[in-house]
Amino acid sequence: MKHRPIIPLTILAILFFFSSVSAQYLPPTQRTFTRQDTLRGSITPERAWWDLTYYHLDITVNPADSTIYGFNTVTYRVLEPASVMQIDLQEPLRLTEALQNGRSLKIVKEGNAHWIHLAEKQEPGKVYSVKLSYGGKPKVSTRPPWMGGITWKKDSKGLPFVASSCQGDGASLWWPCKDHMYDEPDSMLISVTTPSNLMNVSNGRLRSVVKNRNKTTTWNWFVSSPINNYGVNINIADYAHFSEKFKGEKGLLDCDYYVLKENLAKAKVHFKQVPMMLEAFEHWFGPYPFYEDGYKLVEAPYLGMEHQSSVTYGNGYQNGYLGNDQSGSGWGLKFDFIIIHESGHEWFANSITYEDIADMWIHESFINYSENLYVEYHYGKDAGTEYALGTRRGIRNDRPIVGLYDVNYSGSGDMYPKGGNMLHTLRNIIGDDEKWRGILRGLNRDFYHQVVKGSQIENYISEKTGMDLKPFFDQYLRDIRIPVFEYHVKDDELTFRWNNCVQGFDMPLKIYASGKDMIIKPSARFTTVKLPAGTRAITVDPNFYVAVLNMTGK
Repeated sequence: MKHRPIIPLTILAILFFFSSVSAQYLPPTQRTFTRQDTLRGSITPERAWWDLTYYHLDITVNPADSTIYGFNTVTYRVLEPASVMQIDLQEPLRLTEALQNGRSLKIVKEGNAHWIHLAEKQEPGKVYSVKLSYGGKPKVSTRPPWMGGITWKKDSKGLPFVASSCQGDGASLWWPCKDHMYDEPDSMLISVTTPSNLMNVSNGRLRSVVKNRNKTTTWNWFVSSPINNYGVNINIADYAHFSEKFKGEKGLLDCDYYVLKENLAKAKVHFKQVPMMLEAFEHWFGPYPFYEDGYKLVEAPYLGMEHQSSVTYGNGYQNGYLGNDQSGSGWGLKFDFIIIHESGHEWFANSITYEDIADMWIHESFINYSENLYVEYHYGKDAGTEYALGTRRGIRNDRPIVGLYDVNYSGSGDMYPKGGNMLHTLRNIIGDDEKWRGILRGLNRDFYHQVVKGSQIENYISEKTGMDLKPFFDQYLRDIRIPVFEYHVKDDELTFRWNNCVQGFDMPLKIYASGKDMIIKPSARFTTVKLPAGTRAITVDPNFYVAVLNMTGK
């Protein structure tokens, strides 16, 4: 196996430790948060009193002038009496009317939040609907999918090629909604009217296609499962379509592919990676979470995104990440990064969804880790390990992986490579691959189609392992330091401890004494153990994401 990242990692950690021993944490941010951040990122009283049950988004998209006009009918159940509802819609779009039972309601705008003043009594337990009218030119994404908005491009024939992407920035960039991740509709109908020479592909299953008299067509897509806001998408182009069925753990899964016509031949070859992905992830995580809605891979005018049952793809029909292996191990060129990574989010992001973006690691750490599980499934455990260790070169240790709660603020991008290596380390702490696989499958069984807090995931893993993993998660999720394993050898004794770590950090560690493996249990205090007779060298298992300092002097 290749372990090239381990030596630089060790040196980097030691330099970091001795140059900044007084700084336990970097400041989370210098940004000043505003009331708008709180209205966007918290469960306000105007959100808390009603439970979202259903959306019907009914819009007309006009690529000729980059506009969207239409309605969103919000159906909800009253949890407690209230009279003001928060609906979110971002400028330059305008919310023009709110109706309940045919009665126009007062709207008070405060930035992106719109206070809907309900006229009739809202009785707990009863179900009501509000129809929201809106329109205009939505924000254009300048760097999709990292900067949210609508992407308006053209294909090689000059026909419109349009798509939405909005994780983090929020679905209210392009439609009015309850724009907080804690609440999802139980189901949703997405009706999109386009010019008749184009097709719209959205989430779920195509329920009907209606040809209108004004040379437009309405595409009605129904989502039968709960869906998070940023997972809702539109994709508009002159698409070609092909399909297949995957024989999975819950039976036959419909797999549909929508690509630009010019790419149809190459897509039919390249997308053979989809059944390979499904086979690997069903093995590790359990059944694909949306058999009822099917799986779709849809070509988009940007790199890609994990939209639920409508995964978008733009990686140029090549392996790697835009043709590059981010791990440097060579294994990253064995698969198309976007197909594997974004599809993996169907399990962690779309089925198991973070409540607050501060816990975005639930999505990204598990799916970064899923990449090496995919490699392991198809190419062997050593290959998967090489890939995992290779991704460490992308770790920055700049700020904590967990962000700030209630202000829509995510943590460090280390949630990808560092978060993945945290999980890889945890697997090696457990030391039982079938038990670990059972935990991964258990997460997807017990939190199926649920919105969760990060603490729930942490506590679940602690419970299933029978370990107190709080210091472990505090170290890797809420601290920026790499724990340093300090040791020295004298005669046949090894003395060691953890340093540069949070209080209570006592992670077990596998070491090799002249090639013979040993499990030791360092803590913040020095501990001494006997070594096998004749030990000449001590090495640390590189599967543990730690730094090493040999204080022996040789």
